[in-house]
Amino acid sequence: MKNVRYAKCVNCGRIYEAVPSLTTCGCGGILDIVYDYGYIRQKLTKEKLKTRPHTMWRYRELLPVEEDTPAPPLRVGGSPLYEAQRLGKMLGVRKLWIKDDGQNPTASLKDRASAMAVAKAREAGAQIIACSSTGNAASSLAGNAAAAGLKTFIFVPERAPKGKVAQLMTFGANVISVQGNYEETFELSKVAIERWGWYNRNAAINPYLSEGKKTVSLEIAEQLSWQMPDYLAISVGDGCTVAGVWKGLKDLYEIGFIDKLPRLISAQAEGCHPINRAIATGEAWYPMEENTLADSIAVGVPRNADKALRAIRESNGLVVNVTDEEIMAAQRLLGTTCGVFGEPAGVTGTAGLKKLCEQGVIGEEDTVVSVVTGNGLKDVANAIRFCGEPMRLPNDLDLLIDEFQKRGIQP
Repeated sequence: MKNVRYAKCVNCGRIYEAVPSLTTCGCGGILDIVYDYGYIRQKLTKEKLKTRPHTMWRYRELLPVEEDTPAPPLRVGGSPLYEAQRLGKMLGVRKLWIKDDGQNPTASLKDRASAMAVAKAREAGAQIIACSSTGNAASSLAGNAAAAGLKTFIFVPERAPKGKVAQLMTFGANVISVQGNYEETFELSKVAIERWGWYNRNAAINPYLSEGKKTVSLEIAEQLSWQMPDYLAISVGDGCTVAGVWKGLKDLYEIGFIDKLPRLISAQAEGCHPINRAIATGEAWYPMEENTLADSIAVGVPRNADKALRAIRESNGLVVNVTDEEIMAAQRLLGTTCGVFGEPAGVTGTAGLKKLCEQGVIGEEDTVVSVVTGNGLKDVANAIRFCGEPMRLPNDLDLLIDEFQKRGIQP
């Protein structure tokens, strides 16, 4: 790859050749892909981007793939960025945009990482890809691999929502529901991958996957005409997404496409926030219980904590923890003001933003982008639980009028 120099361990600094099957450093550290920005500046221009299809692969010069590697079949990327005027006014910020990444093919941001996994698996000559996941990474891998004709083995904790498991089964994945939490699920996937030599899609093991995730921030920058906001809010679980977002922003800064880096807002669930706790206390992170309905970010042992912590600190970012009730309130607020239906983990960034606005941390002159990382159809049970059931009536207008009066509805 002419645009990639090497991979470097974030812990010990050891350098590795960027081969397709790259995983972690011998010291156990996560690797980071290092680019040749001089080469990229010569090859990529804003004008050139205007001629390309609106998928994540429009940024190929900033991605760790060979020039002749074909893009996987599914259309990943190009999700909308909405200016949320009504919600921004309610929260008291000058400008607010919502990036709805639940509109990717399997309905989550994780499609960006899985598309990258499929591309790199092809480069490695692999026919089988495997991962562990709380749900979204699993369904995205299953869908993207199915479209590419690759076989998958996917490990999920038994609490994974049925909507996500249904996707897996529909896509033809070999699904192993592990009777335990995410940590136990990850460990079983790890030994199975080592035993059978499958291509590893686990995002904190495979350094290429956060490079796929970073394309969400490349899109945001381009959709804002390269004028960056003051803050970017995102849900945080294992740390791969927030690290990828920051990497993408730094890439754009290095090649001169943007002249400002936003501050990150790391939003985690009150019931599981090991990364935010480490930032708030200044101590090393340590495991937490996984006590939240936001399953996609219920990661008590984050596998990419080092990169996530570095991203938050480098950006002079903010951390905020929100309760499950605050998360579900944000889900409904996004729906009623923006028409965007996000799953609980997907709206946690917006819940965190709302809380910071209420606390006066985010001010009325600030500009913010909040990323919704997954679609609400992934977990309809909790949406119904918090929003309630519809009115149930026979075909009788008088009964409908009575029901309206009882509920104080003005037709």
